Amino acid sequence: MQSSELILGSAIGLFTAFLWAVSTNVYQSQSKAATPLAISSIKMWVAMVAMALVAFLPFRTGAFYMPLESLLFLAGSVTVGLVIGDLVYLIGQERVGVSKAFPITSTYPILTYFIAVMFVGEEIIVSRILGVVIAVVGVILISRSQAGIPAPRNCVSAPCDEPGPEEEPSTDWYGLGFSLLAALCWATGSVLLQRGVEGIDPIDANFVRMVVGSGLYVPIVAGAVLRGMPTPSRRAAKIIVAAGMLGMTVGSLLYTYAVKLVGAAVAALMGSTSPLFALPISILVLKEGYSPKSLVGALMTVAGVVLVVIAV
Repeated sequence: MQSSELILGSAIGLFTAFLWAVSTNVYQSQSKAATPLAISSIKMWVAMVAMALVAFLPFRTGAFYMPLESLLFLAGSVTVGLVIGDLVYLIGQERVGVSKAFPITSTYPILTYFIAVMFVGEEIIVSRILGVVIAVVGVILISRSQAGIPAPRNCVSAPCDEPGPEEEPSTDWYGLGFSLLAALCWATGSVLLQRGVEGIDPIDANFVRMVVGSGLYVPIVAGAVLRGMPTPSRRAAKIIVAAGMLGMTVGSLLYTYAVKLVGAAVAALMGSTSPLFALPISILVLKEGYSPKSLVGALMTVAGVVLVVIAV
């Protein structure tokens, strides 16, 4: 990839992480009025409607184009990453708590790199791998030191950052396994997205992902409602819709552009840095405290990102 594409794609990925950090804090503010599943489904459905409007604008320069092979890869990316990945993460988080589940799932950029090397021919650059590892460790330090910062999804996502209260961690091998499976799903979803967006307009690609994801959520939410899941209040739903437009609609579209420009490995790392942006937001807006560990984590994250971008 050319250096200009790397810089532009990395910048888009970092801005995506910023959008996810903002939307995550908004979702967190509504966590008592809506369940994580309700938040996930609402923002997915909002993004589907918004992307439909964008994909079929009458003044677009090109017509909608989606070959079958790309459709299959894109459907696989959203199924494995956004739906299965998020659901198993929520299970793992519920069993072992955020303090254990999040550090495990935060390793997904590392997994993405090696999966991309094996399946899409990602170039092995030692300094870039080192930068990914340093940045991931920094993200983990930030999140563990900030009890009020929820784990991001991403999401390759993504993105897909679900709020949840900090729970007392417990030793649970199933919970740890679900957390690791979530990281693997997010990584796999990112690589599938890279394959699916090849030769495709990111707008068309993201529209297909939102349609598939929205459809998959319908039976899941219906089953949860039948089991007694409470519906969000009208006020909470409006706030989630607004945040979903920012985080899921714009964020997922920009993430798709980033994957197209720099590949899944680099884009996954940039998207995973949302805790770096959530840190000042939580301190300045939510009036949460910070620790020396969080500052060290922020420096490590920045250093790792810089190393990835300048790696040759």
